[in-house]
Amino acid sequence: MGPNIRKTDTAVVKRAKDLLRSRSGAFRTGEAMKAGIHPRTLYAMRDQGAVEQLGRGMYRFADMPAMGNPDLVTVALKVPKGVICLISALSWHEMTSEIPHEIYLALPRGAEPPRLAYPPLRIFWFQGDAFEEGAEEHDMDGIRVRIYSPEKTLADSFKYRNKIGLDVVLEALKLYRQRKRLKVDELMHFARICRVEKVMRPYLEATL
Repeated sequence: MGPNIRKTDTAVVKRAKDLLRSRSGAFRTGEAMKAGIHPRTLYAMRDQGAVEQLGRGMYRFADMPAMGNPDLVTVALKVPKGVICLISALSWHEMTSEIPHEIYLALPRGAEPPRLAYPPLRIFWFQGDAFEEGAEEHDMDGIRVRIYSPEKTLADSFKYRNKIGLDVVLEALKLYRQRKRLKVDELMHFARICRVEKVMRPYLEATL
């Protein structure tokens, strides 16, 4: 492809879509270059509104349906090792009235901190089974997004109760009891992994 495109030159955009076939319409700069799309062509498409920039090196065709969870999708694309956790996971599972103004993200201890201008991130470093276990995969706009299960998120919330607030944790437990199928064995499994079994058990027993 040449370095310049006209606004009316839809053939260039169509060819780019064919080369970068994706259900989500999202792609990385590196993927575009491997497909033979010159960076200047990509930038021209961006400037003319044919593609929108999700973040540094990440684009999406502008005529795709609006994303339901653009911030979570952007984070999943840019930080594939991360898992959505705590307030953000509680919000996804409808277990909090809090509106997260940043994405709460778990990363394995020792991982390189992500450099992401937007959306804002709040990073928590998990270790071993506390990071590996309880992560579910959800399809959002054709993108795989990893989020901790309701039970793992509750255990994490008790562990980080001093950072997110005990009132948030107790509301989450109440809403979990109301809206989810109670899985006591899973709750206690994750409580042991997060080393909050003694803290969590009295609150759990009070809700039964």
